[in-house]
Amino acid sequence: MNVLGKFNVSGTVKKMNIKGRYSSMEKENVQDALLKELAGLECLLVSYSGGIDSTLLALLAQKVLQDKVKCILFDAPLVPRRAVKEAEENAQKFGISCSIIPFPIMENEKFRKNSPNRCYICKKQSARILKDQAEKLGISKIADGINASDLNEYRPGLQASNEEGILHPFLSLGIQKKQIRQLAQDCDCEFWNKPSSSCLASRIPYGEEITVEKLQTIENAENSLHDLGFSNLRVRLHGKIARIELVPEELEKAINMRARILEVLQDCGFSYITLDIKGYRSGSMDEVL
Repeated sequence: MNVLGKFNVSGTVKKMNIKGRYSSMEKENVQDALLKELAGLECLLVSYSGGIDSTLLALLAQKVLQDKVKCILFDAPLVPRRAVKEAEENAQKFGISCSIIPFPIMENEKFRKNSPNRCYICKKQSARILKDQAEKLGISKIADGINASDLNEYRPGLQASNEEGILHPFLSLGIQKKQIRQLAQDCDCEFWNKPSSSCLASRIPYGEEITVEKLQTIENAENSLHDLGFSNLRVRLHGKIARIELVPEELEKAINMRARILEVLQDCGFSYITLDIKGYRSGSMDEVL
């Protein structure tokens, strides 16, 4: 399968750094700009999650660097089992060279305390492991799939990645999520419209301890709702209360299925089930900061 042969996305792309300085690249093809950026790296280790951003980054990097691209997928209780399985399947489907390694972040007491800089602590630790792996592989550059749209959210982990020298090719070219989806769609990648995902710890309010048991409860609840046919969703944990976030077009469906939802989420260990009428939004736990 030539998954990259059909890319043809052009337009004005703004080149930027993390500090926000821009220089335009008028009418330059987005794919060409990315390939040029990646070709200059000579070899690359990709922090891979199986999501659209890191998968597309790995595919583009392989196009220009071939076997000089390796990927690392971290496995931890923070990552839903479905996400790990999908990431493995995508890697096999697209011929991505990927190693899965355990990520012992739950052994980190500071992380488990769940302060607002939780993501900084996590990214700092993961970046150091990536650097160790890169050294073993003889690779000098490490990159992730962070893009310009991510700057619209609270991202303390980005600072940690920058401090550790992790590259962000999409971000450095000012490429946003919608452009990444367009690139993936144009090459017939069926994951192009895959909902964004995040670690399960983001469902727990800041200040409440993160435990494996809580993460498993959240994962089981979200799996149960996915099995009922709901798409992009979050189950936020507030003690024994489940606060369900759904995309607006599925709110009425949830009301009609409330008895079944009540049943499956109580089976997951929740005593009270609530539906957030504001709907799904990324980073809703950050609204209190």
